[in-house]
Amino acid sequence: MSQTTKRALEASLKHLLLQKPLNKITINDIAEDCGISRMTFYYHFKDIYDLVEWACVEDAARALEGKKTYATWQEGFLNIFHAVQDNKPFIMNVYRSVSRERIEQYLAPLIRSLLLGVVEEQAAGMTVGEGDKQSIACFYQYAFTGTMLEWISGGMKEDPAVIVERVSVIVHGNISRALEGFRADRP
Repeated sequence: MSQTTKRALEASLKHLLLQKPLNKITINDIAEDCGISRMTFYYHFKDIYDLVEWACVEDAARALEGKKTYATWQEGFLNIFHAVQDNKPFIMNVYRSVSRERIEQYLAPLIRSLLLGVVEEQAAGMTVGEGDKQSIACFYQYAFTGTMLEWISGGMKEDPAVIVERVSVIVHGNISRALEGFRADRP
């Protein structure tokens, strides 16, 4: 029941965002649109931004499901682009209403999760420290997040497949090379 209520609150928020900006929407508006009490809202979320973050994380988690390997990361990244594109009014409204740093806070853990899966897979059989693997994932996380934020700020006009292909060319082989450089057992 809890997930059902959260999804209903998300749907109400997205519905309301088609009518007015995020900073003009109140918890009362969402509760009324959803047909629940304000207290029910607070049972699930501490504020509207908590709901926004949950919605972003849920959408991205579905987009990344099963796509965290070297062979599938491009599909996972493209799925995130499509999830953002499918929710364009929601995302653009949030983008205009909150700071870029806040959007980064939503995107960064999702993209890092994708990249850590790739780094871990590529590091199999190598003696590479956790901190070094984290550093590699963090480096690419900033590049991927920045790429997505630039696309959003530009109104999502460019074809996501073209963007992901460009990123793929840049990344191809470089994670493995970085891991080789950090190997504790290298000759």
